[in-house]
Amino acid sequence: MIAVRDNRDRAAFAALFDFFAPRLKGFMMRSGLSAHQAEEIVQDVMLTIWRKAAMFDPHRAQVSAWIYQIARNRQIDIARKERRPMPEELKEEPGTEADASQILGLEQEAGRLKQALTKLKPEQREMIEKAYLGELTHQEISAQTGLPLGTIKSRIRLGLERLRHELKDLKQ
Repeated sequence: MIAVRDNRDRAAFAALFDFFAPRLKGFMMRSGLSAHQAEEIVQDVMLTIWRKAAMFDPHRAQVSAWIYQIARNRQIDIARKERRPMPEELKEEPGTEADASQILGLEQEAGRLKQALTKLKPEQREMIEKAYLGELTHQEISAQTGLPLGTIKSRIRLGLERLRHELKDLKQ
């Protein structure tokens, strides 16, 4: 893992992949996923390991613990997304298409959101961007920034409250 982290060593990554991929797949399948779902998660986890190798710290965790934590977080994220109902505003009736006024309205709302984000404290804005635009879990943000989990959650909560206040007139 150190060779992957420090040198982007493809051969070392291939060895990591060969060792951990079958174990991760078995781990996922024992938790109730189908072979296909498990393979998809393993591919995603291994890609994450390659992309986020710089975040690995051997003083904080063993390689296996770090990799299994990524896999577990990914599995939780997928489970949450599958259980999450789609907001009514996003559901489209068959045959309906957005007209120019709807598109203009969405662009104006996006502009208002962008403006409201600039009014947040920088640390709140950063956490919200990582969580919602970067699609990182709170744990991943904590690992990336080194901040305690409680601090991250507080900054996100306070930032969202401020955004709700700034954008309250958008709801009709």
